[in-house]
Amino acid sequence: MKVIAIVQARTDSKRLPSKVLMKINNKPILTYIIESLRFSKLVDKIIVATTQLPEDDKIETLCKNLNVECFRGSDVDVLNRFYNCAKSFNGDLIVRLTGDNPLIDPTIIDELIKICKESQCDYATNVLHPTYPYGFSSCEVIPFRILKKLNKIATDPMSREHVTIHIRKNPNLYTIKEIEAPKNLERPNWRLTIDYPEDMELMKTIFSSIYKNGSFISYAKLVNFLDNQDLKKNNQKYQKQEE
Repeated sequence: MKVIAIVQARTDSKRLPSKVLMKINNKPILTYIIESLRFSKLVDKIIVATTQLPEDDKIETLCKNLNVECFRGSDVDVLNRFYNCAKSFNGDLIVRLTGDNPLIDPTIIDELIKICKESQCDYATNVLHPTYPYGFSSCEVIPFRILKKLNKIATDPMSREHVTIHIRKNPNLYTIKEIEAPKNLERPNWRLTIDYPEDMELMKTIFSSIYKNGSFISYAKLVNFLDNQDLKKNNQKYQKQEE
């Protein structure tokens, strides 16, 4: 069974343009995601799925520099882009991640992959009933057969833009498995994604304080750091966005 991780990334963000290429300590956000993903023991291949728009040439160039595959598809029909990417690289089990969530703990991703493999479920995630912070290792694992089905049956604009929303809105139609954060580490009200300048400032502080080259930021280490900081309050005014 071939497991591929697909990172959705584009520069045409309405809230914070080119955020995936913004730098923390001279390193683009997308680079942190790729480097952390490489610590996964169960992902066989990493692909960045971006658009065919000229402005996303920069993403393809970065991928080449990182020696990671880049797939380019529709800027409007994200589900179709995601499906065609998975099909092109012959993925059996697909890990979905987004380019605005730079905090990746590969042990969480591997746990979801293992659960999906062993249970043969339709969808495994840690985002349906959140116990982790919004944006931290936000991950979905989907068999290709389900992705193919979604691409065929999900026709409304929301489903075409947000790849897995049909599953999340129709949980009775799918076999779903979830993982939760350890009880003492549940922080569902924290916001750890990047949509606004305040989000970016928080990320800069986190990575500058506890990230070390050649490693990744574990969830326990992050919680220990942020529990002793007031910084996380700066961006809490913003509402959760669909991914």
